[in-house]
Amino acid sequence: MTIVYFLILLSVIICIHELGHLIAAKIFGVYCFEFSFGMGKSLFTYQGKETKYSIRLLPIGGYVAMAGETELDDTYGDVEIPVGRRIIDIARWKRIIIMLAGVFMNFVLAILIFGIFNLNTGYYAKPALAKIAGIIENSSAASSGLKAGDQIIKVSDDKTSSKVKTVLDMQIFMEQSNSDHFTLTIQRDHEIFDVAVQPTYIAGYDTKMIGLEYETSELIKTNFLNCWYFGILQMWMITKLMLHTIVQLFTGVGLNQLSGPVGIYTATKQSVEMGFSAYLLLIGQLSLNVGIFNLLPLPVLDGGQVVITIIEGLLRKTLSEKIKLAIMGVCWALLIAMIVFVTWNDIVRLIK
Repeated sequence: MTIVYFLILLSVIICIHELGHLIAAKIFGVYCFEFSFGMGKSLFTYQGKETKYSIRLLPIGGYVAMAGETELDDTYGDVEIPVGRRIIDIARWKRIIIMLAGVFMNFVLAILIFGIFNLNTGYYAKPALAKIAGIIENSSAASSGLKAGDQIIKVSDDKTSSKVKTVLDMQIFMEQSNSDHFTLTIQRDHEIFDVAVQPTYIAGYDTKMIGLEYETSELIKTNFLNCWYFGILQMWMITKLMLHTIVQLFTGVGLNQLSGPVGIYTATKQSVEMGFSAYLLLIGQLSLNVGIFNLLPLPVLDGGQVVITIIEGLLRKTLSEKIKLAIMGVCWALLIAMIVFVTWNDIVRLIK
């Protein structure tokens, strides 16, 4: 049954993304040959006034075939395109909106789901500030001289550091780090100083920890009016986490934390076991991740297409198809290599 929920999850995220491209293209009058969910053999088709809508065998992607994309024009060569309705005929700023519309729809879906989740639970847990409320005895924190009331403003390991405002900021940094030694920058009254700490096992606890206790999160009641605002806040927190992760990846930190289709399938199984709310929340989180990932400046992604369009605008000419194909070929190779790597990561985690 997990495979059904997994396919539904992929279908919702892919369809909402491609629907964004389709709607924007239609608004700007671009002729669309086909709106397709999935890849491979066509299982179902419906011919609209202009656009053919299809469902294909493999639910691993989707696309909107627009007039003006050279290779697609060749594929649908028997269709007569009205003058001025190719994507290359419209202003570049309109093209950029079409390219980013899929990402926008992923963000909208995430906000809607987070808002519904907060409304359903009846409250929003505001992240607690990284202010120490207490110290656990016989811990690294106890021997470091930290005191209740100290404010943590930065956390560092042997490679990088990050400013922190909430407990969540600090936990995210430490979970992504490969180090067991950290330095906390502390503000005590008007004094700022560094303290070295090390997560260790403490009697009565089953995980390694520094030994800090924090104030509890403030619970804010939600209603139909404010749940969307808190949904935006939740989206922003996850966005900061992902952007921080992407920056760290370029330094080689956190590569072992990456996950792919196998990991998503495992997460789907776990969320379904926890209930519908957890499953819905996973869809929102993955929709947001897909949106952010598509903003990366790789030509095979929406963000890369935007960059190419901007470059062409600055140069006042269109880049040759050979150059575009060469760049996209390299990017596809990198993307496939990354998929293989993260899939291997997922399999190793499953075996362990």
